[in-house]
Amino acid sequence: MTAKAPPKTPKSEVVAVIGAGSWGTALAQLLAEKTRPVRLWVFEPDLYQSLCRKRVNTAFLPGVPLSAQISYHQDFNEALQDAAVAVMAVPSHVFRDVLRLAKSHLPEKAVLVSATKGIEIDSLLTMEGVVREELGPEAPYAVLSGPSFAREVAQKQPTAVTIASRHQDAARLLQRLFSTPYFRVYTSYDVTGVELGGALKNIFAIGTGILEGMNLGDNPRAALITRGLAEMTRLGVRLGANPMTMSGLAGLGDLVLTCTSTQSRNFQVGLKLGQGHPLNEILAGMHMVAEGVKTSRAVYLLAQRLGVDMPIVGAVYHILYEGLVPKEAIKKLMSRELKDELEAMTETW
Repeated sequence: MTAKAPPKTPKSEVVAVIGAGSWGTALAQLLAEKTRPVRLWVFEPDLYQSLCRKRVNTAFLPGVPLSAQISYHQDFNEALQDAAVAVMAVPSHVFRDVLRLAKSHLPEKAVLVSATKGIEIDSLLTMEGVVREELGPEAPYAVLSGPSFAREVAQKQPTAVTIASRHQDAARLLQRLFSTPYFRVYTSYDVTGVELGGALKNIFAIGTGILEGMNLGDNPRAALITRGLAEMTRLGVRLGANPMTMSGLAGLGDLVLTCTSTQSRNFQVGLKLGQGHPLNEILAGMHMVAEGVKTSRAVYLLAQRLGVDMPIVGAVYHILYEGLVPKEAIKKLMSRELKDELEAMTETW
């Protein structure tokens, strides 16, 4: 049964993007190239000044000239005034704080779109849960997720993603808004599944990065991706997601991309861990956020609370937070009780 349609969005053509990281900037550029005015909210004062002068995001998306349709703002009222759609493209650990600052400026009928991939650590909520607590259960909400590196989107490489909303009209409106000849958007009703797929894949990308750093070859990576998908599906079903979502773009698609490419920040964290570098040193040397580090803790705690078996998530968590040696983590995973594959895959369905 489809949820009650939200109020019609304003006639305004303006879209606001909150967050000028690589993904927020790439989405702003995609929308602006459709001759649509886009207001990009920028947190960092130095970056704001640089964007106004150069119209290039030298910090997060260097080398990409940005459209004249994009304006830059540090004031939420300026950024959100009369906006029909507001895209939240900030890291998950600041999502709630930024939303609290922005919500009094958010037009009543605006659709909020999350482009954030993570789970809040303190509450163990997805971004939809955070939005429901802050804006109320009737706020029009959607999530955009799928296999999509920001630079490749900015370079107009063919990309396919999913936009999910419990409001079918909102999903279709956003599908038309974001779709271009190089950016194909599918719709879904399964907000939970799409959000979990986008968050969980980062944990497994750290895992495959560790394997790469240890020079363990292709076999273990294929095993980790496959069994990681089973863990994603188990948790998703436990939280009410459709298991088929995990076989789609926001699940398997994003999982494969992030677990096999050195462009992935989470893969890079794992790679350096596998090479023996300490986590604090790795994170200190990173300019951008690797969501999987924080998400691994949130998902580990959530799985413990719900009684969902997620051994790979547990291994990554213990490596990151308890100093477990990767070689020992692999030994523990490989020596677990032998099981039937289909039973192991569906044991909590």
